[in-house]
Amino acid sequence: MQKIVPNLWFDGNAQEAADYYVSVFSDGKLINTTYYPLTEAEGLADFQKDFAGKVLTVEFEIAGMRFIGINAGPLFKFNESVSFMIPCKDQAEIDYYWDTLTANGGEESVCGWLKDKYGLSWQVCPENWEELNSKPGAFKKMMGMKKIVIADF
Repeated sequence: MQKIVPNLWFDGNAQEAADYYVSVFSDGKLINTTYYPLTEAEGLADFQKDFAGKVLTVEFEIAGMRFIGINAGPLFKFNESVSFMIPCKDQAEIDYYWDTLTANGGEESVCGWLKDKYGLSWQVCPENWEELNSKPGAFKKMMGMKKIVIADF
């Protein structure tokens, strides 16, 4: 088991998000689902009464990495201070992840960054990122891109 497992906070749609992520990554799989207790006697807090019996956590794996999605309400939202990088072997793979993750409400940003329809930030970039960035003028080119286009370096 990996030593650090990212926990992602969702507002009631952790199961939907986990199902989505495992569909995006070819090796994705659902691992485990837990549920909120049904009653106070089983440990349900008064402020959680709207969650009774609903999904609490969904553990899933994508690209060999485990994640836990937790349904914990609207208090916290994702932001760009945390993102997940997807190193891609070629332009076709970049295009696949970019197009898939920006579809249905996702948002393009700059330099290979995007937000998916759940607001989670991703960096979709070539595996040889360091090599491309060592070319003259690479930083300026990259700053002018949304999706990274390898041929433009």
